[in-house]
This record gives sequence, structure tokens and C-alpha cells, in this order.
Amino acid sequence: MLRRLSLRDFVIVPELELDFGAGFSVLTGETGAGKSILIDALQLALGQRGDAGVVREGAARAEISAEFDCPAHLSGWLDEAGFESEGASLLLRRVIDSQGKSRAWINGSAATVSQLRELADSLLDIHGQHAWQGLTRPASVRELLDQYADLDTRPLAAAFADWKRASEALDAAQTRQNELLSERERLAWQIGEIDRLAPGADEWDELNAEHQRLSHAQSLLDAVRAALNALSEAEDSTAEGLTGDALDRLEDVLEYDARLAPAVEALRGAQAQIQDASHTLSAYLHKADGEPGRMEELDERVSAWLTLARRYRRPPQELPALHAQWREELAALDAATDLAALQTSLAAARKAFDAEARRVSAARAQAAPALASAVTAAMQLLGMNGGQFDIALLPQEQPQSYGQESAEFLVAGHAGSAPRPLAKVASGGELSRIALAIAVTTCQKTGTGVNAGVGTLIFDEIDAGVGGAVAETVGRLMKQLGRSRQVLAVTHLPQVAACADHHLVVAKALRGGQTCSDVQPVLGETRVAEIARMLGGERLSSAAQAHAQEMLDLSALDAANTSPSSLSSPSSPSAGKAKKARS
Repeated sequence: MLRRLSLRDFVIVPELELDFGAGFSVLTGETGAGKSILIDALQLALGQRGDAGVVREGAARAEISAEFDCPAHLSGWLDEAGFESEGASLLLRRVIDSQGKSRAWINGSAATVSQLRELADSLLDIHGQHAWQGLTRPASVRELLDQYADLDTRPLAAAFADWKRASEALDAAQTRQNELLSERERLAWQIGEIDRLAPGADEWDELNAEHQRLSHAQSLLDAVRAALNALSEAEDSTAEGLTGDALDRLEDVLEYDARLAPAVEALRGAQAQIQDASHTLSAYLHKADGEPGRMEELDERVSAWLTLARRYRRPPQELPALHAQWREELAALDAATDLAALQTSLAAARKAFDAEARRVSAARAQAAPALASAVTAAMQLLGMNGGQFDIALLPQEQPQSYGQESAEFLVAGHAGSAPRPLAKVASGGELSRIALAIAVTTCQKTGTGVNAGVGTLIFDEIDAGVGGAVAETVGRLMKQLGRSRQVLAVTHLPQVAACADHHLVVAKALRGGQTCSDVQPVLGETRVAEIARMLGGERLSSAAQAHAQEMLDLSALDAANTSPSSLSSPSSPSAGKAKKARS
């Protein structure tokens, strides 16, 4: 849940630090005092796009910090992304300067805005006062239904992508069949040419080395013969003979002085090395005499390498790699021109998609009537007696990445009226109440959907357009939600404010010639005065204050006597059922 929010030079807030507790909190204040500023700040801390307009006039930059309890399932994400894990806390910080440039941090380490957005779905769920507008969009309706069903649609989207790729590959092969065949023939001919050469991976370097050796063969032979003569084969004194003489002389007297031993050992080693060198040079001469015609073979081979290298405009040493590359391209072309294999692959991909689509459709068909029934029951609590909520699952002409059906919310505001698409419901008050009923119902649902892991729910004036007993019910419903989640509501309704566990008041004042906004928690008489203001305006009559105190007393009594399940939406005989529309 949200623990702390800190602002500096944000819009009309010079400096602010707020601590938040568990349960249900309300944020109230005069119109224009800046209640929405806190919501805007939270959204920026969680990666929403920002600009220089959020920087307080005259300031260099705006800073927003938000501290949350860190959900256990985010630990792996933090480790993988390289962020320090600061125990049970998660600290997000965002700075936007007067030029509109933005920087972000997660637990003190630099982060991207997209990484903040990744965290948002696990930390906050915000329901705005125009939440009903999103409920008229098929994508939003389908997503909400899938979340309520705890439905993971990622395998379906992956299967659709595989099917699309297989379809595109087959279409491309059929369209470019002649072009691909021509390309294949060209590649096959080029590969055949290099196949005839059969170049080895290191052969070019070996050919060059051998060619250089044979080109200087006579010089090498002369040098080897001269060296061999000097070592052992000359008629006069040789290195081997002289070394042997020296060794004989020293060995004769070695027994008289042991200090000569190292010199004797060195001469013995030198004699052995001279003999080894003589044998090596002799073998070299013998082999050199046995290579007639080799130079001609080398010339032909080098010429063949150079001919292909010039033809394909590559250095000779790159021919083996080019050969391997062309073989890979030929294999890819063979696969691309194998229409039978592509058709088989397409059929398999479609089969896998259909299986996933059936799974998703079945889950939606099962969840839709349950959600419709729960929202219908909530509508009765919110003053829409006899109202009915339905969900229509509409088959698509063409399968999509989200499945084979779209979803639409249908509403009947009163008993006896036929359900119509939510977008055609005219009353603003009805729309707000329906959106609130949907929000409360889906937020109460537990499971693996998006809302399930979210610890904080924010309702930003979603109760607009309601009042009286319905407003009191709204407050009780939010208080009920606060037993399992942290709930923060921006409201103008005193009935809702009276139900809160914590009450924050936003006030605006003129300081140093500038308008500034501040937020303070209220308790006791100060809270009574705020609820009285909400009831009767700026003139705090004794009647308004008495009424405010009574509302707080009743709310406290109601909380003490109400079990967590007593406000759960009852089943309703008029609960809506999902309609499977005919194509």
C-alpha cells in the first residue's frame, strides 16, 4: 500500500509530506483547492507523461516521491532489473525540470519512465470520475471481464501471432514463388562453383605459406646445405667435431676438479643439439628433393582461388565464410518455397489458436453472468432499484489477437426497461453509479487479475452525481473495501467522508503573492467542522455541526456493528446474465 507521498514545487504545492495509513481515507476541500493534484502527482510518480507545466512558477524543478510497501512478487523484477531491494519498501522518485526534462529513480537507482509504468499495475488502481467512458470501449470491457475471470490471455495472443506469421509466410511464398525459385537457382549455381573449388577454412593461408617457401626453394636448399656442412659434413673442422674434441679433453681431467662438471654438461647438451639439428637439416634436404611439380600445382590452386574471389568481389580468405552463408540462404529459400510445409505449419498454428480461443471463450462465458449478477446487485444498493446489468459476448467475423468475441456492457436503469449499451444511457448520475458499481464489484474480486495484486485503490470523484441515502451507501461500500485494501477517495459528499477511517483536507491560501495548496489530516472538532462545511457551505451553523457529528457517530456505530460480509452485494432475482449474441 501507499505509505508516504512527498511533493516539492509541484503545480501550486511548495512542499508537502503526507503519511497514509491502512483502510479508507478521504480527501476533501473546496472546489479548486487542488484535490486532484495528489492524484496527478501519484500518476507522475508511476510513469505518466509529464511536462514543464507541473513545475511551480519560479521553481527550477518539481520533485515527487512515493513510498509503497513492496509486493513480494516484485522482488524478482527488481533483482532482474538491477534495483536494490530495500526490505519491505519501494521508493519511486520523479523529477521534472522547467524545460520539461524528466528523470526517475527506483530505490535510489536511476530508472526509465517505462520501468515506473511497469510497476504501476502492481501498486495502484485509479478509478476516475469519468470511468464510465472507458467502459464503453470494447477493449476496456473485454479486459475488465478477463480480469474478473482471472484469465491469462497471453497464450492466446502468442498463438495468434504464430498463426499470423505462418499465414504471412505462406502468402509471401505464393506471391513470390517465381522470384524465389529464380533466387534459389542463382544461389545453387554459385554454391556449385565454390563446391568445385572446395576451399578449406584455413587453406588460403596455408597455400600462401607453401607458395612462398617453394618460390625461395633454391635459397633455402643452399642455406641448409651450408649449415649442414658447418655442423657435421665438412672435411675440415665442424661444429660437431670441435665440440666432441673439447668434450674429450675435459672428460679426461674432470676427475681432478669437479668445478669443470657444469662445462662438461653444457658441452654434452650442445653436442646433442648439434646432432639433432644435423638430422633435421638432412631430412629437410631429403624431402625437398621429393617434391617435383608441386610449384605448378600450387600456382593452379592459387589461381582458382583468386578467380572466384574476383568474380564475387571478396577477399580470397572470405570464400569459405561466403560459401557457408550461401548454404544457409539456400536452406531458408528451400523452406520458403516448400508450400506444402508452409501449409502444414499454417494449419498447426490455426489449430493451436482455435484451442486457446475456445479456452478463453469458455472462461468469458462462465465469468460474464457472475459479473453481471454482482453488478446488478450493487446497482440496487446504489439506488437503481430494478436496474439490470448484462454483458453481451459478440462473435467476431474474423478472429483477433484477443479471441473470437468482443464484449459489451448493457444496462437497464429501471425495472421493465430493456438493457441498452452503456454508451446510450443518458443520465450522468446513472453512469456514475453504474461505473461505481462495476468498480466496487471488480475490486472486491480476488484472484490473479490485475486488481488482485494491487494494494491501493483510488476513487477520484467517482461518486459525482449521487447523494442522499445512495451517497451513504457509497461510503459504506468504500469502507468495506478498506478492510482488505487501502482505499483513497477524492469526494464532495459528506456522507462518504463521514465513513472514512482517515480524513485529509486540501486548503488553498495566498503566500508571498503566490497561491499555494496544502493538505492536513483532520480529527475531532476539526473534522466535524469540515463535514459541516460539506453539508452547508461556509456558514457553519450549529445545525450543520450537529448533523456532521451525528453522521460521524452513526458511521462509527455502523462500523462496530457491521461484519465484513454484511455489505456484500446480495444475489438479485433481476441479476443480469451474459447474452451470447447471434451473428
